[in-house]
Amino acid sequence: MKKYEILEKLHENYLVAVVRGKSEEDAIHMIENIIEGGIHNIEITFTTPNAENVIKYFSQKQNESLLIGAGTVMDSSTASNAIQCGANYIVSPHFDAEISKVCNLYAIPYLPGCGSVTEIVSALKMGSDVVKLFPGNLLGASYIKDVHGPIPQVELMPSGGVTLENMHEWYQNKAFAIGIGSALSKDATDGHDAIIIDNTKRFVDKYNELRG
Repeated sequence: MKKYEILEKLHENYLVAVVRGKSEEDAIHMIENIIEGGIHNIEITFTTPNAENVIKYFSQKQNESLLIGAGTVMDSSTASNAIQCGANYIVSPHFDAEISKVCNLYAIPYLPGCGSVTEIVSALKMGSDVVKLFPGNLLGASYIKDVHGPIPQVELMPSGGVTLENMHEWYQNKAFAIGIGSALSKDATDGHDAIIIDNTKRFVDKYNELRG
């Protein structure tokens, strides 16, 4: 049941912070601010230097509400490394059957980035329960409704282009969860922790408003 417990928590937390740190220290600092702001699904991208160390750092924290994932995973060896470091889920910008096999072996959810129905179906056949819509800003929220017409069983999570202004569209179109990236650090500079915390709280407040 491990895989489905992770997916349940991912859905319950709903907001996924996609973190691309300039350094290991920058990523840790940013994530600590995001957690303080109220988002507990954290996707640490492998474009972050020493991303595996950041994953290990947060996966070892005694915080049951946290769900630590690895993002921008480009191959199966990186996926395996991330899982050994404690990643609870794996995200890639593309669909890769070998990554899927590794994740299935360890009962870890794999969220591949897909931009077409053909890619989505391929991901479903290889065991993906949730598919990342990427790039979300190009596909748009109505794409979920379009896909759910012929494939109602697929769960979709947008990543890219999610803002406070369009968040309600993704929610109303039944996104499984939503990935939020640069919007969390908008207008923040080094040492301005309060801005990241405030940006995060705005998304949390908006989500709480949407779900009533």
